This record gives sequence, structure tokens and C-alpha cells, in this order.
Amino acid sequence: MPRKQFKLIVIGLIVAFLISFCQHFSSDRLENQPITIKLSGWGDPIERRLLQEVIQNFETTHPNIKVKYEVISEQYMDVIQARLIGNAAPDVFYLDAIQAPLLMNKNVLEPLESYITPAFELTDFEENFLSPFKNNNHIYGLPKDYSTLALFYNKKAFFTEGLNHPPQTWDELLTYSKRLTVDRNGDGKSDQYGLGVTPELARLSYMIKAYGGQVVNQSGYAKFASEESLAGLRLVVEQYQERTSVRASDVGAKSGGEMLGRGKVAMVIEGSWVIPFLHENFPQMEFATAEVPRINDRSGTMMLTVAYVMNRESKHKQAAWELISYLTSSQGMTKWASSGLVLPTRRSVAEKLGYDRDPLRTAFIAGVNYATTWQIGQHPALVMNNFNNQFFSALLGEQPLAQAMKRAEDEANEQIQAQK
Repeated sequence: MPRKQFKLIVIGLIVAFLISFCQHFSSDRLENQPITIKLSGWGDPIERRLLQEVIQNFETTHPNIKVKYEVISEQYMDVIQARLIGNAAPDVFYLDAIQAPLLMNKNVLEPLESYITPAFELTDFEENFLSPFKNNNHIYGLPKDYSTLALFYNKKAFFTEGLNHPPQTWDELLTYSKRLTVDRNGDGKSDQYGLGVTPELARLSYMIKAYGGQVVNQSGYAKFASEESLAGLRLVVEQYQERTSVRASDVGAKSGGEMLGRGKVAMVIEGSWVIPFLHENFPQMEFATAEVPRINDRSGTMMLTVAYVMNRESKHKQAAWELISYLTSSQGMTKWASSGLVLPTRRSVAEKLGYDRDPLRTAFIAGVNYATTWQIGQHPALVMNNFNNQFFSALLGEQPLAQAMKRAEDEANEQIQAQK
């Protein structure tokens, strides 16, 4: 072989080797780059800061995954649904139980059961927390936290009126409310009312069920105008019209917790988030909690929960699962719930943090066993908005309750039918 031809062959082999090496090196570098996944949710500044800390812990233990955390402050579900349609949704996002049926039936969520291993200990979750995110033998979400509703009461106000224990039944609550509604200045205006109320369906569904009523039927149509449903709702309307209960806006407050903290009411039925709110904003106030008084000899409350779910079109499903499993693991949830802002959905975490023995939180935990989950079918906005608008009108005495609920039911069902 001529010397010149041999040199060309050698040079060619060297060039080919260098090209192959560079391609391999470049590929290795690309494969070793951290995967970035997107997590979307909502929350106040305290919740956002706390979640950022949990995410930082995750990234430390999972250096190959980076999390881009986005807060959607307004019209959360509208934004998420628009992005799902446009294939631009986050890999992982919050999903409230009230919205879960809608998305579970649209085939846009990734079923999680194939990712869940025995080591994850799914049985550590109460079934009441998991069931809102199950559909057609699939589990689509893992609940990050929850709250039931409980009765908060001002211990000093109770002592002043000689009340030495919280009301056990709704009749007893009505009696307490009259005694706790007081006019200290003698000007004909109450300075303190017995009970603060939030007159919306998310807080009243358990009262509808107390006498055997329904919010929606099995087909998802509104069903809250029956006599059984009205029996529970009348308790709220009649008490408000007797002026022993008030709404937050009636007394210049923004929430039930603020009403109680400012001494405008002696009792409110609220979620566990009010505990840190009162400690931070009204540290001198002495308050206690108790289970919601029984109605018609039935225990009842609401259960509100939110899950992490995975976008079915995520390009990084394994990484998305790693994030979900960490956030809902014993380690991640302990960090998340340690501030007392939320209640953990894992039994072991509640025990570790001592919440099952905390006098202020035991009422919320007890309520899990009999709570009504805040979930009302695939058209929650239509049911909820029509109910709230008409119920408020009845509360103010603008129309009879039965008429208001029939009108709300008919309008909701007409709108639901139009969407089918």
C-alpha cells in the first residue's frame, strides 16, 4: 500500500474516533443534566415559603431533578384546564377534591397505582382521604393535607355566661348562641353574637345530609330542594334571622377566624387553619375547639382535601412521580405539616407530630370518620354557584327558603343538561 494512502487511512480513522468520542461525551453530558419538572399550586405566602423549603429538601436528595414551582393565584382551575387543552400543563399540580371528578373523567391525569410500591405504605392514608381521587379502579391523586370543620369557642365568653362545656347538639348551640349574644353598651346593638357563619355550600353540605337530604343525585344533578335538605338549611336561616348569628361582612371582618379573634362572635365553625391564624394574630385570646354539634342526633362535618396529581402528558413521568412520592412520604409530609398550618393525611405523621393528642386538633381528627367530603359531581361550579346565590337571598329574607332552593336547583340542572 502506498505510504500516502496509508497516512490518509490513519488520519480518517483518527477523525472518525474523535467524532465518535465527542458525540458520546456530548451525549453523556446531556444525559447527566438535571431534569426540570414543573409544579403548580396555590397558597398564601406562608404556605408558599413552606413548600419551597420542602422542595429544596427534595432537590438535595434528588440532585438529578430540579423543580420549577409556580403559584397560580387567580382562576386556578381555569388556568389548569386551559393548559391541559393546550398541552402546556405542569407535570405535577394541586387538585382539590371538589374538582377531581371533572378531570378524572377527562382522561388528562396519569393513574398512579403502577408507580406505588409497598414501601410507599399507601395503607398509612385514611381511605376517606384517598377515595375522592379514585375512579374506575384507578388512583389519580395522593392527598397532601386536609381539614375537617370543628367548633371554635371563646373560653372567656363562655366563662362569663356560666357555660362550662361546648354545645353537644345543635339545639344546645342555639341556646348558647342566645346567651352569648350580648349588648354591652345598651344601645340596642349586639357587641358580641353567638355564632359566626359562612353561608355557602362548602360549609353546609353536612347540614343538608343531617336529615337525609342530598346535594346531588347519582347522575350529578342538583337535589338540594327536597324537604329533607331544607330541614338542615332552615337551622342556619332561622338563627341568622333571629340575629344570634352573623356573617363576617356583617361585623367588618374578612373571615370566621377574624370574627372570633376580634370578639365579634363567641363561636365559629371553621377549619384547622384558624388555629395558627389565631395564635399569630390574637395571641392573648383563650380559645378551644370541639366537634361540630350533632344535628338530628347525627355527627357531621365537612372534609376538605387537596391532592398532588400528575399530568398524563408529562414528558418526565418518573421524575414527576419521584416528586409526588417525596411530598407525600412520611419525611416530606412531616416537614410540610410541622408548622401546624395543615393536618397530615398519613396516620404515622399525625402521631409523630402529636396531633392526635393535641387538644386543639383532636376534634378535627375525630371528624374524619363521619365527615362529608367536599365533592359534588362533575359540574361543581354550576351546583355551587346557583346554591350560594339563592341561599344568600333566602338568608337575607328576600324570598322563602323553599322557593330559593327550588329556583337554584332548577337553574343548576338546566345548565348541567345544556353541557351534556
